Amino acid sequence: MSYDLKKSNLLTLAIHSSDNFFGFAYRENKDNLSDKFFVKKFDKDLCNNLVVDFAKFFKKENFKKINKISVSIGPANFNASRQIVVLARTLSQQINCTLDGFSSFELMAKRIAIKNKITSDQKEFWIFKKLKRRGYIAGQYEINISQKTKKIINIKEKIIPKIFEELKNKDCSYQADYNEIEDLKELLTLSDKNSLNSNFNSWNKVLPLYSRSPIN
Repeated sequence: MSYDLKKSNLLTLAIHSSDNFFGFAYRENKDNLSDKFFVKKFDKDLCNNLVVDFAKFFKKENFKKINKISVSIGPANFNASRQIVVLARTLSQQINCTLDGFSSFELMAKRIAIKNKITSDQKEFWIFKKLKRRGYIAGQYEINISQKTKKIINIKEKIIPKIFEELKNKDCSYQADYNEIEDLKELLTLSDKNSLNSNFNSWNKVLPLYSRSPIN
């Protein structure tokens, strides 16, 4: 199933999950004023609820407008991450559109940098999540500051989140802080930036990220 997309009314679709919530969002023509959101706390029956709630949120006629899909791959609740990635991959394959995957920590990195007033160009910092049994999941990020506006232009994920026995740099490490709506907005924005830079990703390259899963 492949749609002949027009140059107008194109949608970027975002699918996201955190430790306790899942959500969807879409943006029309890369205009953040058009953003629509859906967020819900998940329970044990996430598999069924995910598809049902998505069908309620995303109207059937909008499928023909999807230009690209953006999904968070973790680290978060692994079962939720796995299921939303499966949903995103299936949609991308069936619609024949590009699929972008971003780590949950990358989505929150800019927000954490602003909150903690990390404003030096090329400054590196860590985002971490304490594990219940041992160690941490942590990723490293680098800030890119505009010389003209002195504001953050971009944040580069230098080390994708993985397990560490101890934090590498405790003085420049910040705890993961999920915010479903803000993370969905960043999913849409990062995917739009990929489009502007002509970075196109195939659905079969996007996999759930969780350092304790068998495939990592």
